[in-house]
Amino acid sequence: MSSRTPPPKPPFFLSFFFLLLSTTAKTTNTTATTTTTTTIVSPTPSPIPSPTPRSTTPSTHSTLDPKQIRALQSLDIPTSRDPCIQPSPHNSTICDSSSPFRHLVSLHLSNCSSDVSFSYTALKSLSTLQSLTFTNCPITPIRFPSDLALSLHSFTCIHSLKRLTGVWLSHFVNLTDLTVSNVPINASGLFVVLGNMHKLTSVTISNANVTGYIPKHLQFNLTLVDFSGNKLKGRIPSSISVLENLESLNLSSNALTGEIPTNIGDLISLKNVSLGSNSLSGSIPDSMSAIPGLVHVDLSSNQFNGTIPRFFAEMKHLKHLNLANNEFHGVLPFNLTFLKRLDVFKIGGNSNLCYNHTILSSKLKLGIAPCDKHGLPMSPPPAKDSSSGGDSESDSSDYDDSEDDSSSNKGDHHHGPNKVVLGVAIGLSSIIFLIIFLILLSKRCG
Repeated sequence: MSSRTPPPKPPFFLSFFFLLLSTTAKTTNTTATTTTTTTIVSPTPSPIPSPTPRSTTPSTHSTLDPKQIRALQSLDIPTSRDPCIQPSPHNSTICDSSSPFRHLVSLHLSNCSSDVSFSYTALKSLSTLQSLTFTNCPITPIRFPSDLALSLHSFTCIHSLKRLTGVWLSHFVNLTDLTVSNVPINASGLFVVLGNMHKLTSVTISNANVTGYIPKHLQFNLTLVDFSGNKLKGRIPSSISVLENLESLNLSSNALTGEIPTNIGDLISLKNVSLGSNSLSGSIPDSMSAIPGLVHVDLSSNQFNGTIPRFFAEMKHLKHLNLANNEFHGVLPFNLTFLKRLDVFKIGGNSNLCYNHTILSSKLKLGIAPCDKHGLPMSPPPAKDSSSGGDSESDSSDYDDSEDDSSSNKGDHHHGPNKVVLGVAIGLSSIIFLIIFLILLSKRCG
């Protein structure tokens, strides 16, 4: 078998030429492929809102519904920035996450211009709101669209909305939180406002010039009730004891009469109770001792009488106790350990009340007199203590146990002249008198 001769190899420069052509072809194909892919995957353009006049045209970068942007502009709220991302410094906004446009769920208007007014159209476009707050906005309220009135869960009005009425407020039937403060409400009573609000958990109607009585039936799930600074009269209804979740009760600065309900101890969740500046009378119910978490108790400026219960000293969480300006009598049942634990203690203005001076020092400036051996006030307290309302803050600068003991001991030793000095003086006087007597006697005999 004859061997075949291998074909001759091409010259080197030809091989290099073919390699260069092959590389150029691959690069061209890759570039073409890349260009084609980029064209296919180009993003779909987002929808653009229809053009509107320049004065009310929302920013093309805004995510908020254009109708709601126009509503904000009608309220003189700047919308140059997206209200959902960068709220105005004076007016806070919170939006939902819906698409293609987001919607307002919370709006807080503060320090409004007095010439700003709501339009029904603007309010109707804000029917997605769940929370609406006015602070220092003296504008005139108008009828809210039913959709907006029903969507609100929280409504707050402080120093705002002129000529507010109870009927107007009563339309917000789905509220869980109602706050109206320092705004006169034209209403014949609280029931006009609250009668149909069956979902409330927190209600504040304070300094609103409301008359009438406290409703006998309040919503069972209430955790906060503040009716302070009104013109409410009558008794505190005993039915209030069914509010097992109530944590704060403020009925101060009204014209309430009668006694504290004896079943107030059923309010087992209560932490703060303020009944000051009324015309309440009677004694403090013993059932109050069954409320374990009381922190703040203010019964000042009433006509409460009887002795002060000792159970206050057993309340481990109590920090504020104000019983000033009442008609309590007897001996104050608290010791220094309890008073040190309090941040505020006021007991002045109870002329028939006194404290045991062997237990408490006069340095505490309680605003009441010390007791005599019969448990009666020894003398009226100093005028400056009475005028201060009997303020005594539990601060170490108010008393020093060692000084109290030493000062009381010194007091015992310094009532009148010292006995030794008195004895010496009498003895010397006797000797001098005897010498004079002898001299006179000798002259007479001589």
